[in-house]
Formats: sequence, C-alpha cells, structure tokens
Amino acid sequence: MSKNTKKREKLHGISDIRRYFHRNETPTFFVSATSFNLMGIDEWVRNFRYINYIDCFDGHHPNVFSPPEVTHEPFTSIEDINNYLLQHKAVVDLIEGSKKGGKRPRSVFLFFDEKTEEIAKELDLEICFPPASLRAKVDNKISATRLGDEAGIASVPNVLGRVKDYNELRKVASKLGNDLVIQTAFGDSGHTTFFISNEADFDRHSKDIIEAPELKIMKRIRCRGAALEACVTRQGTIVGPLMTELVGFKELTPYKGGWCGNEVLPESFPAAVRKKARQMTAAFGESLRKLGYRGYFELDFLRDLDTNTLYLGEVNPRITGASAMTNLAAFAHADAPLFLFHLLEFSDVDFELDVEELNERWSQPEYIDGWGQLVIKHVTDQVGLITKAPPSGVWRMRPDGGADFVRVQTHRRTVESEDEAFFLRISKVGDYFYEGADLGILITPGRLMTDDFQLTDRARKWTQAIRSQYEWSPIGKEQAAVATRVAEAGNFKLL
Repeated sequence: MSKNTKKREKLHGISDIRRYFHRNETPTFFVSATSFNLMGIDEWVRNFRYINYIDCFDGHHPNVFSPPEVTHEPFTSIEDINNYLLQHKAVVDLIEGSKKGGKRPRSVFLFFDEKTEEIAKELDLEICFPPASLRAKVDNKISATRLGDEAGIASVPNVLGRVKDYNELRKVASKLGNDLVIQTAFGDSGHTTFFISNEADFDRHSKDIIEAPELKIMKRIRCRGAALEACVTRQGTIVGPLMTELVGFKELTPYKGGWCGNEVLPESFPAAVRKKARQMTAAFGESLRKLGYRGYFELDFLRDLDTNTLYLGEVNPRITGASAMTNLAAFAHADAPLFLFHLLEFSDVDFELDVEELNERWSQPEYIDGWGQLVIKHVTDQVGLITKAPPSGVWRMRPDGGADFVRVQTHRRTVESEDEAFFLRISKVGDYFYEGADLGILITPGRLMTDDFQLTDRARKWTQAIRSQYEWSPIGKEQAAVATRVAEAGNFKLL
C-alpha cells in the first residue's frame, strides 16, 4: 500500500457510530416542505440543516433555512416543492457555500423524482436514497403486494386487476364478499382508497376506479392499522417499534381512511403480534435488498381484530409521517435514531454492527416509551384566510381544557407530562383555510386512543385547544376562487 493511500475508516458498534455523526463534516440537507419528518436529527448529526418551503418556527430554529418566496407554478406535489427549492437562488447559494469545506454535500428528501435527480446532479449534490425509479416500483401498492407474496408475507385476501364497471367488479371479486376495499397503485390512503358495498358506492368513485391501470381489490375486514419503520443496511435490516395508526377520525381529518396520527405504546399489541410484525419486516427488508434497495422504509400493517392475523398493508420506501415518533423514541436516545443508520449506509465509511443484538434490544418493552401524535387538518369545506395561528413550541393544557403557549422549542424534548405537548404549526397567518389543509402536528406523552380505538377525551381536548388558537376571516369571490385553486393544487400528501 502506498504511503499516501488513506485507509478507509471503519466503525465498530454504536459508540463509534454516534461519535462519527457528532463529528460529521459532510454538509447534509433535508429538503422538504417542512422539517417535521426528521425533527431532532440535527442534534445527532453535525452539519445537518433543513431547507424548507414552510418555516414552522418563524426564524427561531437555528438549522432551518426557508428562502423568501419567489414566483412559481402552482405546486401539485412535494416533488414540485423540492424542485422549486433546489432551483431557488438562495438555496443554490447555500449549497455552493457549503462546499468550501471540501466535502461534497448530500441531501435527503421525503419525496423526489427524476427531475429532482437532474437538478441535484447539476448542483453536485448527492441524494442519499435509492433512485427515484426504484422507489416508485416499491411504492406501487400493486407491486408491493406481489413483493410481499414472494417474501411469504400475506396481504388481506385480494385480487389484482382492472374493472370496467360494477358488474365486472362483482365478478372478479366474487370470493371476497359483499364489502370491498379498492386501492389504486399510488396515492394517499385518504384519497385513493375506496370502500365499496353497493353500486352507489362504486358510482361515486367510478372514474378513479375505471381509469386505474391496475387495482388492488380486497375483502373488507374489521381491522386496525399499524406501522413499523426499518432500515436496510449491508449488515441486515434494523427494525423499529410497532406503532398504532390513527385513521379517519372526523375531528382530525375529512378523509375516511385518512391517516391522522400514531401512538408508540408497548401495551398496544400482544407480544406475539409485535414479534410477528418484526419478522415480517425483516423478511421484507431482505426482499428489498435483493432488489437493490437500501435505506429507510416503512411497512403498514392491517391487524384483523376478529382473528388477530397481521396482514401487509403497503410499503413506503422513504421516511414517513411516523419517522419523528421513531427517531425521538427512548430506544433511539439509548442507542441512535434509526435514521442515522440510513445516513450511515450512504456514507463513505465501513462499519460493523450486530444487527440481531440491536433488534433484540429494541424489541423489549422497556425501550419503548409511550407517546402519540395528532395530525390536525381543516375538516370542513369552509374557505377563508387565516388571521391568527399558534406558534410552534411547547403548550400546556389548562384545567378548563384550553391551552397556553409555554416556550419555543424545536421538538418534543422538554415535554414532561400529559398536560403538555409539542405543537408544530404548518398553516400560518396569510394561508388559506380549505378542506384537508394541514394545520399542524401535536405530539404528547400517553395514550390518544381508548382500548376500543376511539379518541380519548384528552386527545379531543388537545385538538379543540389547538383549533381554538386559529382565527380566520371570510373572503370574497375572487379570493375564494384563488383559495379553491390553491386547495385543488395543494391538497396532496404534505407530511
């Protein structure tokens, strides 16, 4: 070996990994609409910054950069937002300035597409994710079902195919019963999942169903959703905790079947169910590795309440709306956030890690602390202009059910009891109220659902307390027309 050849660094275990990121010299940017999904990661990774369209902290977060808005085409996706950000002169200047240390900057996204990849290449900005084409293949609900079947992971009884009318639907789904759930290949569950029991139900969604190239037609079961995040690494698949999902609560979302929060509680699932979910996730991770996929992903599960059977719901090949819950949990503070292993997989460094030992430790109930999050949307069809909005930070609930702002904070770190919560504001003064608009996310210790999967009184009080902090004014016809266009263009999956 030449004397001038630098020996490649190798990390041995968790302590080395933690030290490596605390001394990180590579500029790392999370480019997205908000900082929500990776809150707190900047405290683990030196030189980690957020480039966001929405500044949820009004300039108070030291590592959030939100450029001044310039004229742009209406956004129809987060990909559009990210592409706008990467072409913004202020962002380009920030990225170019980060190169002065001699390290090629890297980026992570919630969503990105081929255009994002082209822009990043022009900026000499590394994307720390598999290619968009591979992510799209995995994200497809139809191909994910087939991938699960190949891995021996069962989905709810289903048929895959196309239908041209209601009669054909009944013919192809004759073995699935009268009550069906139909999903298209892509999209948010609140918009692309259809519950069909009769022809009238079909007619309401016929355009989306008939035009879809392929459908997943499932037997409707009495179930509850669960989610589990994991990371495919060269040493194996690292698996986080199983979380319950809050779905379709009218107090939080206008969409039946729409995701509106999570709980991380060790008592939410029997030990056998938790073990089964972890085994299924590890097996799916191995299938992803064989495809060439590596890094962060999430599996959604459907737990049949009548048989306790756990079915594969869908796969999200990315960080998700549950990532803040995973990466801020007790086990993450004891070892390292799951997302650090994703960055490690894309870093120019070798590492040794006993994945089996780590997964066994993370499966223990004592490593899981009880937290929940509520994703609060505007739930009515009223359209207006927001004139007052609550700041992000720690809030405290009063005995009368109201809430008071306590202090600025960047995540849930200093929340100490169930009468406190961290609120991340999304919609601000000057934004429009429209059906489905994200108002913000509230994170608090303790349970948010009862044993029979209803919102707790405390969850309802917190939701109402936050809603009461918003004020809005009616708008004229011209503004209403603008607001409607904003709603139609911007009512996509933001988180």
